[in-house]
Amino acid sequence: MSFLRLGLCVIGVYSMFLLWAIAQERLSVPFQSIDGISSDKFRSPLFMNTCQSALSALSAIIYLFIRRPAAFSVKQTLGIARPSNQPIHTSSNGHAKENGHSHPKADGQFPTRSLLLRYLQCAVFITAAAPFGFAALSYITYPAMVLGKSCKLVPVMLMNVLLYRRKFAPHKYLVVAMVTLGITMFMGFGQEKPSKAKAGADLSAYTQLIGITYLLINLAIDGATNSTQDEIFARYRVSGQQMMFWINLFCTLLTSFISVLPLPYIPVLHPSNSGTELQGALEFIRTHPSVVMPLAQFALTGALGQLFIFETLQHFGSLTLVTITLTRKLFTMLLSVVVYNHKLTKGQWLGTAVVFAGISVEAWVKRRDVHAKRVVQEKEKAKIKSL
Repeated sequence: MSFLRLGLCVIGVYSMFLLWAIAQERLSVPFQSIDGISSDKFRSPLFMNTCQSALSALSAIIYLFIRRPAAFSVKQTLGIARPSNQPIHTSSNGHAKENGHSHPKADGQFPTRSLLLRYLQCAVFITAAAPFGFAALSYITYPAMVLGKSCKLVPVMLMNVLLYRRKFAPHKYLVVAMVTLGITMFMGFGQEKPSKAKAGADLSAYTQLIGITYLLINLAIDGATNSTQDEIFARYRVSGQQMMFWINLFCTLLTSFISVLPLPYIPVLHPSNSGTELQGALEFIRTHPSVVMPLAQFALTGALGQLFIFETLQHFGSLTLVTITLTRKLFTMLLSVVVYNHKLTKGQWLGTAVVFAGISVEAWVKRRDVHAKRVVQEKEKAKIKSL
């Protein structure tokens, strides 16, 4: 069952976020105005994220109420009340223990306040990170962006260690190093020019430094987000879709509030010259109607993809999730090699082999652990029968 769930998660993440990436890249290039005279870029990243988070929250709550047990109340369905069959273990110091973590609770009540604050923390991180990732595309080429994103395993693990003092098995560090090295080699040894590079485009060292700085900020905040989500799953018994609903609800409220503020021009965070970002976005849609389709594709595929993202996050953890999203980029490139007959260098084939070797190490260790657990379970069953 676990293997089947992982397979469905991989297929869902791959298919949805391949379409999502196409829409994101399209939204970063100019759109023709309705009069056909000029072309302008869509400069409202917060509006993009509002559309996606609102649709994601809607899809999550629909999923939760379709799948909820008949005996669950609304609060239990949304994950802000403990199910009646969930035990509470109290330690000697009066603190309740849940999932092996001790934290204070009054009279064994569900820690709704602290849980919602964690969700809000994730929403703030996501809202802050998104504009930096979108802004980086204006300063660096798309392959450089993908290369940076390929190293996301490193900040995720680093933030888990720094923020929550979480330790990982030694093989996890090896897998992280091999996957990151392999994809870096695949990108670095490529000879094709980026498809989005324009003739005479300013790709000076200073310009690329700005883009790389934005990308590093985006990766650092993403790492904090993923590690906080891991901490929520470790401390509280919530499902991936419950987390998805609350984080996206808070994201929608945050971005909607910021979008109606009359902010001045702020690089990255508010790169629009209009009074409010919402006004600027709606005016751009009116004068550039061709932006509607990629914007809808971005929001819809992002929302559906998040259902698979949070399912993966809940059952397999953030490192497995990031490994899936990274290898998706690699498999997309390999598919393009087959379909469009691209030529790979020896260095790229070597990078591909390193990535698959890293994945094989992870699969072998998991298979060994599952086998060991089954042996222990069989021994326990044998003891029970002998009694």
